[in-house]
Amino acid sequence: MPQEAGQADTFAEFVQARSAALSRVAFLLTGDHHRSEDLLQQALFKAARVWPRIESNPEAYVRRILYNENISWWRRRKVAETALDAAEHAAIAGGPDVETRLAVVHALSKLTAKQRTVLVLRYYEDLTEAQTAAVLGIAVGRVKSQSWQALARLRTLAPDLEDLLTVGGDLS
Repeated sequence: MPQEAGQADTFAEFVQARSAALSRVAFLLTGDHHRSEDLLQQALFKAARVWPRIESNPEAYVRRILYNENISWWRRRKVAETALDAAEHAAIAGGPDVETRLAVVHALSKLTAKQRTVLVLRYYEDLTEAQTAAVLGIAVGRVKSQSWQALARLRTLAPDLEDLLTVGGDLS
């Protein structure tokens, strides 16, 4: 945990200011409200332990922890996908076009964890293929194939989102 009072204050300020955005990323990565809360809490705990070292750029560090921990969860156990209820989606989604956001989250929940993570990194976090590959520790070609497969599956599962899935569409 942050050692000094000043460090504790800056950590608390960071958590207050960035938790909502980080929570959305965790939710998109996991597709489950409860797992996303656990993932974010674990990431913040790990960040707190090294706060003096990361204080200059904490958000990038916490996001990296989110991605890495989510990958570790895939490897440790295969968790059955569960349908998310509309109340959970609405609480996270917000914004003026809640129906579209709910449709995107529902469609993402039908993908594998790897496919969902690649799409979140590429289109929600706006990372390049090379950056996505670096974060996930896989080859760029694997990112391309996962993206292609995931988008093809989304086109089949959620044809009503076709406008978002075309070039220039925005999954966020």
